[in-house]
Order: sequence, then structure tokens, then C-alpha cells
Amino acid sequence: MEISESTPAKGSDDYNLIGGKVSNVHDLYNSVQLRAVERSEPKRSLVIEARAYNDGIAFRYVLPEQDAMKDLRLKQEDTEFRVSTDATTWALALPNYRSSYESEYVKLPTTAFSNQGGVSSSFLIGMPLLMHLPGVAWVTFTEADLEGNPGMYVTNPSGNWAGHWFVSKLSPRFDDPGLALTTTLPHHSAWRVLLVADKPGKLMESNVISDLNPPSRVQDTSWIHPGKASWNWWAGDIGPDGKSAYTTKNMEYYVDFAAQSGFPYMLLDAGWADGRDITKQRGNVDVPELVRYAAAKQVKVWIWLYSTSVMDQMKEAFPLFESWGVAGVKIDFINRDDQDGIKFYYDVAREAAEHHLMVDFHGASKPWGIERTYPNVLSYEAVLGAENNKVGRRDSPVDRTVFPFTRMVAGPLDYTPGGFTNATEDDFVARDRSPMVMGTRAQQLALYVVFQTPFQMVSDRPQAYADQPAFQFIRDVPTQWDSMYVLNGEPGEFVTIARNHGNEWYLGSITNWTPRDLHVPLNFLGSGRYIAEIYQDGADAGGHPEHVTIKKQIVDRTEQLTLHLAAGGGCAIRFIPKSKK
Repeated sequence: MEISESTPAKGSDDYNLIGGKVSNVHDLYNSVQLRAVERSEPKRSLVIEARAYNDGIAFRYVLPEQDAMKDLRLKQEDTEFRVSTDATTWALALPNYRSSYESEYVKLPTTAFSNQGGVSSSFLIGMPLLMHLPGVAWVTFTEADLEGNPGMYVTNPSGNWAGHWFVSKLSPRFDDPGLALTTTLPHHSAWRVLLVADKPGKLMESNVISDLNPPSRVQDTSWIHPGKASWNWWAGDIGPDGKSAYTTKNMEYYVDFAAQSGFPYMLLDAGWADGRDITKQRGNVDVPELVRYAAAKQVKVWIWLYSTSVMDQMKEAFPLFESWGVAGVKIDFINRDDQDGIKFYYDVAREAAEHHLMVDFHGASKPWGIERTYPNVLSYEAVLGAENNKVGRRDSPVDRTVFPFTRMVAGPLDYTPGGFTNATEDDFVARDRSPMVMGTRAQQLALYVVFQTPFQMVSDRPQAYADQPAFQFIRDVPTQWDSMYVLNGEPGEFVTIARNHGNEWYLGSITNWTPRDLHVPLNFLGSGRYIAEIYQDGADAGGHPEHVTIKKQIVDRTEQLTLHLAAGGGCAIRFIPKSKK
């Protein structure tokens, strides 16, 4: 092929996000389209479209409508990402293309993926992939705008090689695993995205992924409201008598807790439907009655759904849920991002929007920006979240300091924080009912700022929060943000993030199992003085992780705070303008 045409351009746009890391975005880029044409007949053409941003680059392949080719049957893409020197990666190694993206991001040099590092087989690595090139930059590989396409992974080339590169692999179709994509022209691939920064925290602040997605297709968004939810599943359906029972009465207990706490939502998890038929109820929980009960208390109900049932029944079920008054749906066990799997996300988002249902995807692929196009999509799981405390030790303070720099760069993260049965690393025991969490209670508070999601769980049983002064921070903290700044951090070590909603600011800081003091300038604050409501690890939190010290002090943007973080600890702060008080 040869380049027949090069078309440079510039673009800019201003748009709003309902549940983004910021509320107002200014999109600005330079672009070029390179048209390549076969030298000989039938002279098929391909366009490579690239955009350059201040904090990253993106490119995609475009196949225009043309007489020489009507259909596309694509086996693989084989885009290579080559690194000029050895680098450190934080890689999400996955077992296959049918996973829930729930695993650790493993810190490895790029040589570990080559025969030079003793590896003779390939790894399947999920996006985003974080990479540090010493003395050069921090880089994130991921993708955006997947509509009509399968998800992308990368792998290390197998065989006799010793380089520092990765090759893209597209999730294969279920009906024909030898193909990744079948479609008609015109068609464009997803955007291949490389975010670039001098500090790892700057990658979190980037809006390039949402920039690359189409504008909202939901004209009336007045019914879409971020917020926190009480939740029955994580604590094991425990009711006011301390016993577990999946009943309407126990679910009303969680509604009462949401109402008393000022939360707009209660999430009813799995067990209400009649098997896989989501248009019928099993009978143990009366969903319409629960919705009516909640409405009288100004609380709305979300319900859990199994993904294959949604695939089969969404056309019947979503209008039914709308008639019941359900606010949103949590769709679980999707575990696929092949071409038809990605289509499922868009079908759900579109159909749910038509029936005023918000969406939380679980057992899901990583985000890619669909929440800009369908703002009723509030969150995704795709993370080794707090639910793992019920069955093992795989979710720890170390992982929590990695996720913001890796998974959360792609989009909202439904980790489900809020565990108040806090344990040291040595004392932790996995259990299904009233689970423990590793690390301090102050860290659990800080996660409400560190992990960004417009639909946020308050995961523990209501009784766990009774008469606990630290619970006030969870009541106060918003789930919708106007801006954010990453103040410090290193993957796997610590991170501090500040976010604001209106004229109030919130700060969350967490550490791994290493206790540390962090000195944090307050120059992100506006002018004037603020009342800082500080929730920090108690002096003995290293041995008693449930202990939280709460204090208030007057600060302004010229000052610096020293945060004392215990092992597995954290600090959460609410800054209120003094004039407001």
C-alpha cells in the first residue's frame, strides 16, 4: 500500500459529564488522517486517523465505504506497541477472553515477558496497562469508543525474541472463534489510546477516553442522579435481629437505613427473580411492594439481574421494571467483550435509557467511555473489589493503592467500600457474613474519595455503622464531582486525591502496609478559610484498625497538612468554606 493523502485538522469541544471525574470538559486536539491505497487492483483503501492531545495520543483504523470491498471479516489486528527501553509494567494477566477483569495488577519489567526474561509462553493482558519508562514518562495503554468492535488485549510475542513490545489481540467471536469481527463497510476500529504523563497521578486526571466517545444520545437526563446506596448482599442479608434472611422485611431494614442516612438508593441484590426469568418473582421479596415502601421514605430501589436473562428478556423486563418504579439495574456475570458482547453493553444502555433505568455493569469488561454516550451508565466493576474479603485475602491495602493508577484510569470503579469490621493483616479472617476488611477504618472512609464512581455502595450492615462517629463522613461525601487533583502517589505504595463538589472539597489518602507521613499542600482550595473535618487513623490504629481520630481545624490554601497514615491506613477530610458555617 502507499499513502495517497494526508489531511491534518484541529478539533475542540466543550461538554458536560453527569458522573465523570469532572463535570465540565474542554476537548482540544490536533489530528491527521492518512489514506493508504493498494498499489494494484482492486485498490482497496484504509484510513489511519490519529489525534494528539496534551496528555496523550490516540489512533484508529477506518475502512470507508468503497466498491472494492463491501464486507469485513477480521481475524486479528496485530497492532504492535514497542517500547524503546526496558520499563516497569503493572499488568493485569487474565486467564482467557471470558473473564470479569478481577485480578491483581502485577508489577513486572517488560523483559519478564520475553525469552530474555525466561518466559517462553504468552500472557493475555487486559487493559489498561500501566508502564513506567524511567527518565522518559508514565504511559497507559487502553482503548475508547468500542461500539461495533470487540475488546482489545495485548500479549507478548511468543518464540525466540528479546524485545520490549506487545501485540494487540482482539477478543474472538463466540460463534466463530477464528474471527474477531464481521461487519459491513464503512467501519472504524476502537481508538487505541496511549496516555502520557511525567507523574503517574496525571494519568488519572486525563479526560481523553471520554473525549474520544460520541456525545450523549440521551436527550432528557433529568432523571439520572448519582448517589450512594445501602446494600444487602455484602453483609449477608443480615436483618435488625442479626439473622440472615432474604425477605421483604429484611430488605425494608436496608431501605430504612438508607432513608435515615440520607442515601437516595437501596440495592436489592440477587435472589428476588424466579430463576433466570426476570419478569417473574420468586416470592421471598416483593419488589413492587419494596419499591412502594422505599418511595414513601424518599428512597429508590435498584435491582440485580443476571446478564444472560437480560440478553433474552430486556425488551419485556425493562418496561416492567419501569412500571414498578425501579431506579436502576445492576447487571452481573457478563464476562465477555467479544463483538456481540460489546454490542450487549450498548443495547442495555440504550434500552435502559428508554425506560429511565440507570445501569451498573458487574462481572464486566473495563470501561471505555460509554458513560459519555449513555450517561445512565453510572459504573462498572472490573476490579478485584471488596467482595473478595468474603472468600480470601486477595483484596488488600496494596491492591487499593494500585487500582487508582491502573483500572480507574479507564473510568468509574465500583469497588464497594465501607467495611467497618476492620482487621490488621495478621488478624484478618475471610468470612461470608459480616465480612472483615484488611486495613483501617480511616482507609475505608478515604476510599470514598480515592475511588471515583457516581453510584457508590455503603456496603456493611446497618448495625455496623450505629453509634460510629466516623460514619458521618460516609453520609457527607458526594458521589458527583466537579474537578479532581492527584496530589501525590506511587502505584502500590500510596495515593492522595482531592475532589470538589460545589464549594466543598474532599481529600482521600491511603497507604499500603507501610505506615507513613505525607505532607500535603492545600493549594487546591479556593480563597478564604475552610473548616477541615479530619478523619485520620488513631494513634494505635496499627493494632486497632477500627480506631479513628476525628478533629476540626481552620485552614487555607497557603498551608500544608501532615497526614499520619498507619499500616494499611488512610485519612479522609471534608473542607467546608468557613463562610458557609
